[in-house]
Amino acid sequence: MAEIDLQKAEALEYEYDPEMHFRSVLRPTSYLVGGLLVSLSCYHYYTAGFGIPPEHWHKGIHLGFVLGLIYLVFGYSKRLNNAAPSSRWWKPGNVPLYDWLCFAVAVFCSLYLPVTLASLTFRIGSPNLMDVAVGTTMVLLILEAARRAMGPVLPIIVSVFILYAIFGQYAPGVLKHPGNSWAGFISHVYMTTEGIYGIPVLVVATYVFHFVLFGTVATRMGLGQFFIDLAQSVAGRFAGGPAKVAVLSSAMFGTISGSSIANTVTTGALTIPAMKRIGYKAHFAGAVEAAASTGGQITPPIMGAAAFVMMEFLEVSYFTVILAAIIPALMHYIGVFTIVHLEARKLGLKGMSTEEVPRFRDVVKNGWMHLIPLVILMTIIVQGHTPYLAAFWGITSCIVIGFINPKKRMTLPILVEAFQLGAKYALAVGAAAAAVGIIVGVVTITGTPFRVSFMVTQAATTLSEFIEALLPFGVFTLDQLILFFSLIFIAICCVALSAGIPTTALYIIVASIAAPVVVQFGIPAIAAHLFVLFYGVLADITPPVCTSAYAAGGIAGANPFRTGMTAFRLGNAKALVPMVFVYSPSLLLVVDSFTWHDFFVAFIGCVVGVMSLGAALTGYMLAPMPYWQRGLLAAAAIMLIAPGIKSGLVGLGLALPVVVLQLLARKRVREAPLLAEHQIPRSSE
Repeated sequence: MAEIDLQKAEALEYEYDPEMHFRSVLRPTSYLVGGLLVSLSCYHYYTAGFGIPPEHWHKGIHLGFVLGLIYLVFGYSKRLNNAAPSSRWWKPGNVPLYDWLCFAVAVFCSLYLPVTLASLTFRIGSPNLMDVAVGTTMVLLILEAARRAMGPVLPIIVSVFILYAIFGQYAPGVLKHPGNSWAGFISHVYMTTEGIYGIPVLVVATYVFHFVLFGTVATRMGLGQFFIDLAQSVAGRFAGGPAKVAVLSSAMFGTISGSSIANTVTTGALTIPAMKRIGYKAHFAGAVEAAASTGGQITPPIMGAAAFVMMEFLEVSYFTVILAAIIPALMHYIGVFTIVHLEARKLGLKGMSTEEVPRFRDVVKNGWMHLIPLVILMTIIVQGHTPYLAAFWGITSCIVIGFINPKKRMTLPILVEAFQLGAKYALAVGAAAAAVGIIVGVVTITGTPFRVSFMVTQAATTLSEFIEALLPFGVFTLDQLILFFSLIFIAICCVALSAGIPTTALYIIVASIAAPVVVQFGIPAIAAHLFVLFYGVLADITPPVCTSAYAAGGIAGANPFRTGMTAFRLGNAKALVPMVFVYSPSLLLVVDSFTWHDFFVAFIGCVVGVMSLGAALTGYMLAPMPYWQRGLLAAAAIMLIAPGIKSGLVGLGLALPVVVLQLLARKRVREAPLLAEHQIPRSSE
């Protein structure tokens, strides 16, 4: 039974994930940094269980910890992070004095607002020189912290938004606005709750950190290993077993991991070599793991932290968000699983050997207790309690079970390491939240969503009028075409905008700018927000910037671009399902217009359509398919996925000839050996 090598997984994360490029810190500074990281985790763990302080203090303390620690944990560049550590008078513990200064200034700027809140309230809109100086320093520190923790893409985008806020009078067309003074800009993004201290930081400080910590402690406790063992026992013996294990284990691991790359390298280190060993090509093996792992970003309960932000934006319960995401996430895994199965049949691949596959009974007997924290967490959420209280009891139960588990006992050093690593994982998310808070501030001060909405609808209207003139008999109304092309434009923008940006930061941006465009067409708000989230997450497996596919390709020893293209093909459901729940919101279970009739029509059509599209993309159903059959089946899949009985019947009508021909082809393949066996041999004369 293969076991997760956590040290190897962390090394792979360091190589492929910029959020894990930590520098080496020498003693005694390492004790100080380690103590601060543990203190950050302990602060959030304590407040989750025993009460959160006043909001302005909570956000200030969180930001002070996060921004300050980034300057101690992340070096100025990756080259410096990789350099051999050394200690000099100007670099104690391998941390330069300028980073110690940034650490102190970041803590001061973060706490300046809550400390002076009583008098600061009267200066909003007319800040004094000290307010502007501290606010400006805070903005610069956030941009640099985001660059160190995640790379240059997000800081560049934030800088563009800042320039737009200040110099909006020079913007073209509908984007033009009166502009703002620097003091007015700082007053809005720093001194109010519409910017840096707004919803993104509040969500990370109140919810996200706790679930990141839960995932880290749960993995150390053995829950991740249990998921992999369980997937092997269920799917390992079937055709293409390791690939199916990758899909199932990544789906289960995604429930506790909010990171596509962490999911990819943790499970992929075991599943990718196994897939290659039974005959899958290297790029396909890497693509299976990448496509399955990105599902973690849309798989309840954590959903890459986006669920918590969505909860705050929509002002609904956390349970409502995760309930709405269940069916769309299931469709993603059905799509990946279908292609994996058909590819195995096409190549004639076998499953894992009996010796490699653990017995289901033994897995459950030895590891059932690892599920207790997840069950406790979900039970508390379903009962309507706050997510952070659920996380508190989830973490607590992980600790208790880890210490009493005789099979794999957790020790105090392991727990301390988990608390340190959980804080490190959360640093990049915290920096992203602060940076995106600046974008949110610009959006609210400039009215960007209304301007973007006007641009999208104008472009969609122009294109729709042109298309309508070409279509005979009024097949589609103008309003239907405008909605369709608006959704296409928004989907493309979400994928493009998300290149190189973490999921949480990406979702906040697209939810602030693009989601209102979808809502204006009468689409339920939760469907609109899940729509932009799905297309944003799609960037993780969409070349040229597909970080999860690059990580999986690196493990597989395959071409990263080819791995990314294959992963995109495997993740086809993620690109199609959002269109389904926009047109048939009943698929989300929680909308006001929900009916069981609409749900089952959409669900059945979606399942059959996703599986049909998988067969078309693979070129195999029951036997190899020529290109014309693949094209016909793809068209049938699109019609089946489109909600409605009429479109479903059209899809079935298109698919029926292909199914009949596939049955006949399989019959010929099966009869061929029998005919050869009974064929009368020719005379040797």
